[in-house]
Amino acid sequence: MTDLTPDELRALAEQAGRDLEGAHPSDVLRWARDVFGHDLVLASSMGDEVLVDLAAKAVPGIDVVFLDTGYHFAETIGTRDYYADFTAVNLRTVLPLRTVAEQDAEHGPRLHDRDPNLCCALRKVEPLERALAPYTAWVTGMRREDAPTRTDITVVGWDAKRAKVKLNPLAAWTQDDVDAYVTEHHVVLNPLREAGYASIGCAPCTRAVAPGEDPRAGRWAGTNKTECGLHT
Repeated sequence: MTDLTPDELRALAEQAGRDLEGAHPSDVLRWARDVFGHDLVLASSMGDEVLVDLAAKAVPGIDVVFLDTGYHFAETIGTRDYYADFTAVNLRTVLPLRTVAEQDAEHGPRLHDRDPNLCCALRKVEPLERALAPYTAWVTGMRREDAPTRTDITVVGWDAKRAKVKLNPLAAWTQDDVDAYVTEHHVVLNPLREAGYASIGCAPCTRAVAPGEDPRAGRWAGTNKTECGLHT
């Protein structure tokens, strides 16, 4: 699909978003496989294990990029290693331009506490831009019920910031849908789930949530930050 212009790709994405609304995530992924082939990539934080499981079955051999920020929980790295070794995905780990030590030397220690937006920009957003550059379409695990900022996401849409087709196959799924899939398909989950981590990010900026608490309340708790910048 690299021979299509951005306007043509946008029109394709918008039409697909209408046509595939209500489709099972596996069907959305198969549509993307048929249309984009090797120009399709999935971005995973290993907090979206259901999506990786679905993709491994619907699009065997799909490229999956994992942004290793240098601040991940050990459990998250272990989950990445499981999916790399035991499922049908081609997992690529992408690193920031600077190590944590190099970033500390330039910006001072614990940048994530003083300027979390800059930390995310350096350790997540910039690496993702490099990781996505070769592809025409990318897949995320976002769901509409995740956060108020995500209620209007489409199953297939247009990422104007990057001029790429963006797929959110799980957009319409509820937590009950996710839990049912996990049970039925014996999905291997990040062990942090059992410790109460409903939304999993970098260790310094993520905490477990209490029963009944908003699932995203554990991300950047005590600040007004709600997104890392990958989707905004």
